[in-house]
Amino acid sequence: MDVTKIVQPGIDIFGITLMEPVTVVTNLMISGVCFYAFAKLNKQDDGNRVLFYMKYYFLTMGIASTWGGFIGHGFLYLLDESWKLVGWVISMISVALLERSAISHANRFINPKLGKAFLIINIIELLILMSFTISTMHFKYVEFHSAYGFIIVVTSFHLFTYVKTKDKGSLFMIYNTVVLLGAVATFNLPIILHTFFNHRDLAHILMVIASYLIYLGAINLHKHEAKQAVAS
Repeated sequence: MDVTKIVQPGIDIFGITLMEPVTVVTNLMISGVCFYAFAKLNKQDDGNRVLFYMKYYFLTMGIASTWGGFIGHGFLYLLDESWKLVGWVISMISVALLERSAISHANRFINPKLGKAFLIINIIELLILMSFTISTMHFKYVEFHSAYGFIIVVTSFHLFTYVKTKDKGSLFMIYNTVVLLGAVATFNLPIILHTFFNHRDLAHILMVIASYLIYLGAINLHKHEAKQAVAS
């Protein structure tokens, strides 16, 4: 079954048809958490690279989720399918930023040349998978990039730093990946509770929780980085 073909019925609001209305709302819930997190982290920005990458992860993911809600779902019937690509590409950049934050946080425990190599690989894998996504117009490459980014990169690096430091920020990032795995399973099985609350909506609710866990991770990582800067 191609789960991307499962479509929620539309509703009419003042003569305007809104397709997949609950999916639009749950997308905006993700955006709300992301924009809230960006605003909070922006006030704490002190030039730290880890916080910088995480701050812009939230901004770009908020934009991608808003675009996905309105353009990718709500009003796509008025547009060409290719308009989905904008949201997909921005979300891939978001995940790459989160990868960079995880690598940067672990840098003090690894060889500097190896750290730079990981950051270069981060850009290369983004460009390769982004080109596949654009050329094929298939969401599976976005999913693969997210899975690679969160499981292979973000979780691995934060597990590594957690073993070294027992930092709560890294622990929250690991919790986030566990919740996201639940979202992926929900989307792909798919688990459909109701015509107006399908696999996308349930996955989005889990992504709201995951986004807040990332925010808690960012707050704690920044505290840890600040302590390290003072100690050094």
